Amino acid sequence: MMRTALSSVLLDAPRAAAIWLGLLGVVTLAVTGLLLRPRLFRFDAGTRIREAALPSRSDHAEQRRDQERWAEEVTIAAERADATARHRRDEWLTAQDEAEQAWQAYEAAEADVRRLSDAAGMPLPKTARTPAEYADRERWLHRAALDAYWRRELSVEQLSDVFAHRGWDPRLHPVEQELMLRRAVRDHLLARQRAAREREQATWRAAELAAAAARSLREEAAAALMPAATERESLLPLTTPAAAEQTREIPAVVGRAPVAAY
Repeated sequence: MMRTALSSVLLDAPRAAAIWLGLLGVVTLAVTGLLLRPRLFRFDAGTRIREAALPSRSDHAEQRRDQERWAEEVTIAAERADATARHRRDEWLTAQDEAEQAWQAYEAAEADVRRLSDAAGMPLPKTARTPAEYADRERWLHRAALDAYWRRELSVEQLSDVFAHRGWDPRLHPVEQELMLRRAVRDHLLARQRAAREREQATWRAAELAAAAARSLREEAAAALMPAATERESLLPLTTPAAAEQTREIPAVVGRAPVAAY
């Protein structure tokens, strides 16, 4: 009986030894791997959380397509805003030229008024005050006012006042009538210059707003066309391995700070 048990044990001993040697080899390989490449067997919670927080490849591709569509739309809007800004600037330059021309016309009218005012101080030539003379003076006033209207020096209201004799005396001497007419022209040109100045300021503000809108859209288009970052930062403040090692190497000092002894 004892011989039978001993013989069975001796027969199973090589098989058991092979199993133990295999297990020992697996353990040795695992220990060697841990010593050589510890990061392969390290559980990095920060990496797992970061990978879970980042979008998948399909989500990233969809976001990329949305970003490209948005960049295209913003680029088109920026081009249209640039065209609008150029158009507003052209309008402002035109209004500026009109205001300058209106100011020059007003200055010329003011010079005529001063010249005629000096001439009116001199004695007027004597003429016979007959109905024919008064008719000639009226025709001259109407013709002079109509010529000034065609030169855009008088408004329709002023021309109507001349023909209706509202504030106008056709019996006055032509020198006096011309002085009144030059004053009316000066007042009209001054009002037109002020209106042109207001239009110039309004178009300038519109051009500034259009330029600012175009500049903002260009910046937004440039930001949309920039490539997205390859990797986002982790959503949680995780401690890096280097910081952990440095924390273990430099222990914190607890207690009061050292005081120099004298």
